[in-house]
Amino acid sequence: MGLASGSSASVVRFRNGQAAGSHYKDQKCFMDAVYAAGSLPVSANDYATKRMAVRLTIFGFVVIDEISSDGTARRLKPSEAFHSHGSQEWLVSKPSAKAVGEVSLVLGGQANFPRPIVG
Repeated sequence: MGLASGSSASVVRFRNGQAAGSHYKDQKCFMDAVYAAGSLPVSANDYATKRMAVRLTIFGFVVIDEISSDGTARRLKPSEAFHSHGSQEWLVSKPSAKAVGEVSLVLGGQANFPRPIVG
C-alpha cells in the first residue's frame, strides 16, 4: 500500500481551538472530514491534527497509517500512534468493516450482555 509520487493529495491542517471546548468541535470536524473523504493525509509537522487523530484512533473511530519516505504505509496501533515522535506523514482513514470485525474477534467475538439464568 503506497502513495503514488505523482498524486496530488491535499493536506488539510486544522487549527488549534482557542475557546473552551472547541477542541471537541475541531475533533468532530476532523472525523467528519475523514469519513467524507475516506482518508486524509496529515503532514509530519502538523502535531495538533496528529493529536486529534490519536484520540480518535484510541476509540476506534479512525485508523492511522504511517507513510515512510519510500511511500509505503504501515498501520499504527493506537499505542504506537500515541508514542510516535511525528517524523513521518500519516494517512488517517475511516476504519473498514473488516477492521471492526477483527476488533470484535480480539474481544472474544461476543457482546458482553448478561446471560439468562437457566434453572
